[in-house]
Amino acid sequence: MGKTAGNRDWAQIYAIYGIEQWQTLVFLLFHAFVFSLLSVLFLIYFDQICFFLDSFFLSGAARLAAGFTGAVTALSAVCLLFAAANFLYSDVPLQYEMAQRMVSSVGDWSCVKTALDLGCGRGILLNAVATQLKKTGSSGRVVGLDRSKRTTLSTLRTAKLEGVQEYVTCREGDVRTLPFGDNYFDVVVSSVFVHTVGKEHGQKSVEAAAERMRVLGEIVRVVKPGGLCVVWDLLHVPEYVRRLQELKMEDIRVSERVTAFMAASHIVSFRKPSELVAGPREVRLDWRC
Repeated sequence: MGKTAGNRDWAQIYAIYGIEQWQTLVFLLFHAFVFSLLSVLFLIYFDQICFFLDSFFLSGAARLAAGFTGAVTALSAVCLLFAAANFLYSDVPLQYEMAQRMVSSVGDWSCVKTALDLGCGRGILLNAVATQLKKTGSSGRVVGLDRSKRTTLSTLRTAKLEGVQEYVTCREGDVRTLPFGDNYFDVVVSSVFVHTVGKEHGQKSVEAAAERMRVLGEIVRVVKPGGLCVVWDLLHVPEYVRRLQELKMEDIRVSERVTAFMAASHIVSFRKPSELVAGPREVRLDWRC
């Protein structure tokens, strides 16, 4: 299946992490197959369809209607196949690549004693952090927090398969009220998770936005002064930046747009100041982030 940027075999990575969005993938592929079949039937039986439509349309309009319907059906099949391919790519390869980019944005992992992965899921980012700690010979540990105990147990399994279990701890907890003290972590990371908080209220609702802002506030609370936070997320990055400016965070950087799960995504990194000072903060566009 080829090698990753880190010279790892994709077959090995898929074997460890599996496909999380398989229900969506099956849904898209099924409908792509249905629309593909319909477009082929339109092509094969075009004359018969036109003959049938003649009884409903004016002379000559039947062929136009049949051709338009067939074209829309074929285009729908192509769009569904593209969406399925994007979901398949986003589910493991893109998340793996973005995890490498996120950990590389932290200058020196040997100085990191405590790190947090918020919404650790299967552990792709969590294990990338643990791997960096292992490579640098750090005595630090990374904590993976997730809402489900079942998920955390699965994540510990992937850490063992990656050979970094001694650097990993997983906890079940509410991300809106993190079970950690103030100024606890040197580094906080999160991958395509924050946008899911409050989704039961509707993604565009005021309640959901308030929940996401609460999570950002908790991230700021638990990171140490001078500590670095790196968040990759979908859809709501502009509101994150505004909130971080309000919280007077330093060195706010926004990466270029990356399409993930058929949505716009960005990496946002920022540093908690050693001393909070008044005044707006500049947002930097960092194309290397």
